[in-house]
Amino acid sequence: MITSEKIKNLRLKTGAGMMDCKKALEEVNGDIDGAVDWLRKKGISKAQKKSARDASEGLVTISINDNSAAITEINCETDFVARNQDFQEFCNKLTNLVIKKKLLNVDDLLNDHLDDNLVSDELTSMISKLGENLVIKRLSYVEGDNVFFQKYVHNAVNDNSGKIGVLLEYTAKPNFKDEENITKNLCMHIAATDPKSIYPEDLNDDLIDREKAVFKDQLSNSEKPKEIIDKIIEGKISKFFEEVCLAEQFFVMDNKVKISQFINNYNKKYDCDLIIKNFIIFKVGEIIA
Repeated sequence: MITSEKIKNLRLKTGAGMMDCKKALEEVNGDIDGAVDWLRKKGISKAQKKSARDASEGLVTISINDNSAAITEINCETDFVARNQDFQEFCNKLTNLVIKKKLLNVDDLLNDHLDDNLVSDELTSMISKLGENLVIKRLSYVEGDNVFFQKYVHNAVNDNSGKIGVLLEYTAKPNFKDEENITKNLCMHIAATDPKSIYPEDLNDDLIDREKAVFKDQLSNSEKPKEIIDKIIEGKISKFFEEVCLAEQFFVMDNKVKISQFINNYNKKYDCDLIIKNFIIFKVGEIIA
C-alpha cells in the first residue's frame, strides 16, 4: 500500500518530487529501498545534490495578457541550459501561470500546480532532466484597468525570454497606435540605462540623503562659502537625478532631449496622452537586496 508517510520518507531520502516518489513506490510495490534504487536509475534522486550548486545563468521571461502582465527570472548554472528548448518552455509556462493565477511571490508559485503537479515537483523533475540546478529567483505580477503594457528582452533566445527584460506599464488614449514604436524604444532605453525610478520624488529619501552626505564630505575641505557649497551640492543632486530617474534621463536615441520632454513632444505630435505609470527591469544574475 502506498501511504503518504512512505512518500514523505522517500522524499526525505532522495529529495525527489512528490509525484516522482509516488510513481517510484508504485513501480516497486511500496518498497522504500527499491524506490530509492528506481529513482537513482532514473537520475531523479540526484536533483537534491544539484540544488545546492550555484545558479547564476538563466532567463528573464515576460508575458502580457490584455490588462495584466508578468515577469520572472529563472536561473540555471550554464548558458547552455538557458538555450535549451525545454528550459525555455518551462520558463514560459511558469510565467503564464503567474498571470493566470495572479501570483505575487515565488512561494505562491512553487505551491501552485502546473500540468496537475506541484510547481516545486515540476522544478525538481526539470533539474533531473537538465542535469543542473534551477532556481525560481523572483517574479512580479501587475494588472490595471485602462492600462497598456510593452516589453523588451535583450540578448533574446525567443520572443519572450532573454538576459535582460523590461516590462513597461503606461496609459494613453483608447485609440493609441504606438507611432514610431515609442514604447518599445522606451523599453530599450530602460534596459540600457537601468533607472531606479520614473521621477525624483519616487526615489527613496534615504538614497538621496546618502548622496548628499557623500557630496558634502567631498567638499568638506573646501574654503568656499556655505551658500556656494549648497548650490554645488544642489547641482550634483540634479546630475544624480539625470542618471537614475527615467524622466530626467537624456533619451539614448536622441541625447539632446530628456525622456520627459521627448514624451511631451510626442503627445503634442500625436495627441495620445501617453503617460509612463511603471516599469520593471530584471537582469539575469544581478544581486538584489
